[in-house]
Amino acid sequence: MSTTIDYYELLECERTADDATIKSRYRKLAMQYHPDRNSGCKDSEAKFKAISEAYDCLKDPQKRAAYDRYGHAAFQQGGGGGGGAQDFGGFSDIFESVFGEFMGGGRGGGRQSARRGADLRYDMEISLEDAFHGKDTEITVDVSAACDTCHGTGAKPGTSARTCQHCGGHGKVRAQQGFFVVERACPVCQGAGQVIADPCADCRGDGRIEKTKTLSVNVPPGVDEGTRIRLSGEGEAGARGAPPGDLYIFLHVKRHTLFEREGTTLFARAPISFTTAALGGSLSIPGLDGRTHEIKIPAGIQSGKQLRQRGAGMPVLQGRGQGDLVVQIEVETPTKLSTRQRELLELFRETETGEECPESQGFFTKLKNVFAGE
Repeated sequence: MSTTIDYYELLECERTADDATIKSRYRKLAMQYHPDRNSGCKDSEAKFKAISEAYDCLKDPQKRAAYDRYGHAAFQQGGGGGGGAQDFGGFSDIFESVFGEFMGGGRGGGRQSARRGADLRYDMEISLEDAFHGKDTEITVDVSAACDTCHGTGAKPGTSARTCQHCGGHGKVRAQQGFFVVERACPVCQGAGQVIADPCADCRGDGRIEKTKTLSVNVPPGVDEGTRIRLSGEGEAGARGAPPGDLYIFLHVKRHTLFEREGTTLFARAPISFTTAALGGSLSIPGLDGRTHEIKIPAGIQSGKQLRQRGAGMPVLQGRGQGDLVVQIEVETPTKLSTRQRELLELFRETETGEECPESQGFFTKLKNVFAGE
């Protein structure tokens, strides 16, 4: 299995998947392709190795961040005849670029940049009618927000942070390991370059407290299952005054009693009587747009035939126009007949010549030929 295949594709998950989802997908696939369950199958063994490699990368936050930014190049050594030290330097550059905030920025030094708050996810269930028309609603979320007492600084009001004496304000310290000098976040200030002598009593120096927030959400017309709405700056607050993350709302559309949806097309099943199927007629379908759509049924229509009503489907998300409404006809055979109805059907059967239903006639002709040996 080529290692150039996308790790997320190998684990059959989205790039936004959380750790629990990635772990669950890996366990399922590992069980399916494990060599002990596929004895002698080289493809299964290669697949198992590939998904194991993908999981080893994505389960590690640092490796995953590097992979998200640089792909497989993050773990490939530099080519072109360079030596081992050159390869290590290239790999170090990648990780320093990805984790520059944690390790203190560039090679020139300087304390760690303020870390942005985490993004949050909120799952919202809406009806198909809401997806059609859109809606304005409110949600309530529990989230860490900047402390009102210290305004997010983490320091007691009237005081401020001081320069960390251990790292001299750089936010990182260096240690010799063999031939290499390794930089790590300062263990005293945790890479901030500053320490708080008198922490805020309300947030205990973190600069954040837990709050319940009520947020307004606009759901635009035409959204679908899995549509994501981003509320900028409504995620977790950053530590000690750092920018907040974002809140992502994932929409889930409830199953409708009449319609099924595929993109902008709505599908509905409509049972009709066999007399309507034979003679033709019309069918009234109440649309999500509030209008009643008259569907003309041609005489002789067969079960399973689909009739399309243009412009009666779902609206195009952030666009113009609407999809179509597709009605699938299901011819229903009567199960409860009155005496008079049965008499009329018997009279009709007496007049049948076989030409009324050419497909049935053709079938029985073929059947007769089979048994006749023709």
